[in-house]
Amino acid sequence: MTALLEARGIKKTYRMGRVLVPALRGVTLEVAEGEFVAIFGPSGSGKSSLLHVLGGLDKPDEGEVFMDRISFSTLNANELAEVRLRKIGFVFQFFNLLPRLTALRNVELPLALADVSEKESIEKAKEVLRLVGLEDRMNHRPSELSGGEQQRVAIARALINDPKIVLADEPTGNLDTATGWEIVQLMKRLNEEKRQTFVVVTHDPNIAENADRILNLKDGLIEGVKKGGVRL
Repeated sequence: MTALLEARGIKKTYRMGRVLVPALRGVTLEVAEGEFVAIFGPSGSGKSSLLHVLGGLDKPDEGEVFMDRISFSTLNANELAEVRLRKIGFVFQFFNLLPRLTALRNVELPLALADVSEKESIEKAKEVLRLVGLEDRMNHRPSELSGGEQQRVAIARALINDPKIVLADEPTGNLDTATGWEIVQLMKRLNEEKRQTFVVVTHDPNIAENADRILNLKDGLIEGVKKGGVRL
C-alpha cells in the first residue's frame, strides 16, 4: 500500500544555551490513507518535535518527509504553506482558538485563507460543526464553551478543508478523563465513518488503545510498533 505520509531518517537537534539536545535521532515511519496511528511516549520523548516536522511546521536537520510522494524539501515556503493549508489539519492540546470569534468563525477561518467565498465557507463550517456535535453551540465564543467543546471546535477547524491527514498533538492532554474519552471516540468515529487519516501524538493510553497502530517513541527513536487494542 502506498504511503500517504512518509518520514525517512528524521533527525532534529535543538540548542539550549551551549548544550545541544537531540530530540529526534533517526525516525522512519509510514502512514497509509485511512489509518489511525498513535505515536505514544512519555514527555520529552520527541513526540511534538516529530509532529511538527511531519506537518511541515519545522524542518529536520537530516532526513526527508513526503506527502503524496512529494518531498517537503523540494517545496519553497509558499508551496509548503499551501500543503499545510489544503492537505493537513492540525489539532493542538490548548485548542488555539481565537477568543473574540465564535465557534463558527473559528472553524471557517482556514477557508477564508483559501479564498473561499464567505457564503460557502459558512455553510461548510456549519456542516463540520454538526459533524462534531456542536450544531447548538455555533455562535458561542471559546470562553462560553467547555474544554471538550473547544477541542471539538478545533477538530472541526482541522477538518474544514477536507485534509488528507489530521495531525493531533496531545488532543486530550488539557481535558479531564471523561471529556478526553469523548474526544477519543469522536476521532475514532471520524476515522471509521469518514476514513479520515489521523496521526496523534499522545501519552494517553485511551488513544493508543483505539489506534490501528501504536508507534512507541522513546528518546527520539521509535522502539516498537504494536497493533491497536494493546495496553501499553
